[in-house]
Amino acid sequence: MNSTNNMKEQRKLLFSPVTIGPLTLRNRTIRSAAFESMCPGNAPSQMLLDYHRSVAAGGVGMTTVAYAAVTQSGLSFDRQLWLRPEIIPGLREVTDAIHAEGAAAGIQIGHCGNMSHKKICGVTPISACSGFNLYSPTFVRGMKKEELPIMAKAYGQGVSLAREAGFDAVEVHAGHGYLISQFLSPSTNHRKDEYGGSLENRMRFMDLVMGEVMKAAGNDMAVIVKMNMRDGFKGGMELEETIPVAKRLLELGAHALVLSGGFVSKAPMYVMRGAMPIRSMSYYMDCWWLKYGVRMFGKWMIPTVPFKEAYFLEDALKFREALPDASLIYVGGLVSREKIEEVLDLGFDAVQMARALLNEPGFVNRMRQEELARCTCGHSNYCIGRMYTIEMACHQHLKEKLPLCLQKEIEKLEKQ
Repeated sequence: MNSTNNMKEQRKLLFSPVTIGPLTLRNRTIRSAAFESMCPGNAPSQMLLDYHRSVAAGGVGMTTVAYAAVTQSGLSFDRQLWLRPEIIPGLREVTDAIHAEGAAAGIQIGHCGNMSHKKICGVTPISACSGFNLYSPTFVRGMKKEELPIMAKAYGQGVSLAREAGFDAVEVHAGHGYLISQFLSPSTNHRKDEYGGSLENRMRFMDLVMGEVMKAAGNDMAVIVKMNMRDGFKGGMELEETIPVAKRLLELGAHALVLSGGFVSKAPMYVMRGAMPIRSMSYYMDCWWLKYGVRMFGKWMIPTVPFKEAYFLEDALKFREALPDASLIYVGGLVSREKIEEVLDLGFDAVQMARALLNEPGFVNRMRQEELARCTCGHSNYCIGRMYTIEMACHQHLKEKLPLCLQKEIEKLEKQ
């Protein structure tokens, strides 16, 4: 009898409030900052507003607007948000719409580093070190030491702009092989100065950023950091280094950590799992040579990593054990109420979802009604394949009819 009562008590966690720094969410679900590709001209659109309003109306505790670049040089895509004063009124409309539905509004801030091209970001892409990025493809310039405090201040300015736009929380992107991650990882940081070499040195740029972020956040904004538990490839960061990174972030004042993994440029499907729908991805591309290059070599450039539900859980539990007092947010492959409750019962403070809430914005409300609620995402990753060119969308809810070749690709991938 006691065991049954304990289980019932645990299962109340999902829809109980959770506090992250100065912010209290109505439940423990967060729409993760998956890139929407809904910002033509690097500014918010009606489509962005409508999508996040639908997720908020669908019952989520907080919905996170994705991947806002803190400078123009931080843009990866031409349909990505660039956080600057001119777009604050448009963002205020987005946060007002989210708040009207009872959810909190978060925004992810970051800089792509070497994951860009001059025609998008306006300059030669920058990183921890000079080199060549095959995935853009482009040459990359290593940042000068005197540029690093200036870039850190841009993150702080991003927090101030986010507050002005009405956001309740910022999520600093320190993973997935973007700029902070490029400094942290020994694979991309070969600097010979005090920002390279030992882990202590490789964390220095992150330290600068967090100093500016926490100063700007003050006492009224929640600060969340998305970080890698593993980079997902040989020569990248592993748990022996990333657990100390997590401890440092908490010492620097982060209110919660999102535990993710993978490098977009080196191990993209480690982040998302499953296969990249190469035909769908190339179908939407405008550049003819890139289109055919992806068609011919895509399956070797973007190898499949098998999907399983809660695929980061094993590593995340090691962080939970190492950081017993930290607020930790689980992300990665959550598509059912049963698995979400299991994750929360294991001691995580909240969960993030992306594809589940693209597939079904009202999934959180449905979980309230159904013990065995499960979203119908088939993990073909069509949504990811198209987001690099046009807006992210689930193939199950398109107004237009898909070409037969794309339908067949989706069917094949969803059977795997």
